[in-house]
Amino acid sequence: MRLSSRFASEQGSASLEFITVGMVMLIPLVYLVLTMSAIQAGALAAEGAARQAARVFVQSENLEAAHAAASRAVEFALDNHGVDAAGADVTITCAPDPNDCLARRGYVTVRVGVSVPLPLAPPVLSGSFPLEVPLDASATQQVSQFAGSR
Repeated sequence: MRLSSRFASEQGSASLEFITVGMVMLIPLVYLVLTMSAIQAGALAAEGAARQAARVFVQSENLEAAHAAASRAVEFALDNHGVDAAGADVTITCAPDPNDCLARRGYVTVRVGVSVPLPLAPPVLSGSFPLEVPLDASATQQVSQFAGSR
């Protein structure tokens, strides 16, 4: 075998090319899976928190207990999914009378907004582009027509 043919041989280069191309394709794919799972967990957390908060709100005896129960429900649902409950934005609105949330056949809408941080994003980049994905969910429940006098 001549010297030039020994260096021109491609024997063993397929594994090197596979590793190189595999890493170039695999790293973004793994990051995409991590990001999408974090966003999905945040969406499920916000939706579950809003739904459960609306349910416990309309079942409460008075307005103070309703707000306390809704706050506990939001905190529990968000913590259960690993989302920071301290940064959640919770808004409760009532219809048809905004002043009487527990009126019979009234509607209570709870909106929960959370921000899900991007995984593995360094805080140095915070000035260049947002490092969090804002998510919000809302749920509406009707106060029972058979609710006792409140």
